[in-house]
Amino acid sequence: MTTTFDRVAAIIAEWSDVERDEIKPDSHLSEDLKLDSVDLFDVVFALEREFDIELPIEEFGEEREGQEPIAAPELYMNAFCARIDTLVAQKASA
Repeated sequence: MTTTFDRVAAIIAEWSDVERDEIKPDSHLSEDLKLDSVDLFDVVFALEREFDIELPIEEFGEEREGQEPIAAPELYMNAFCARIDTLVAQKASA
């Protein structure tokens, strides 16, 4: 059975310049994997399709032009995958 982490990592690798083996549970999407806002939106939309959920990207922090990348703690892979699991479970119980 494929884990949420494996599915998310595969989508990140598909929709960005990040190699799959670079993605670890403690990787931060913007700080470690260097996903910019465009990459992040592409990944989020692909994840929404994959998991049939709506990810509240506005809760993940905000990147403003000329400032540091998004540093939200939700963007660590382990927390990001846990959030997806929660959203999937909520949808299943609704």
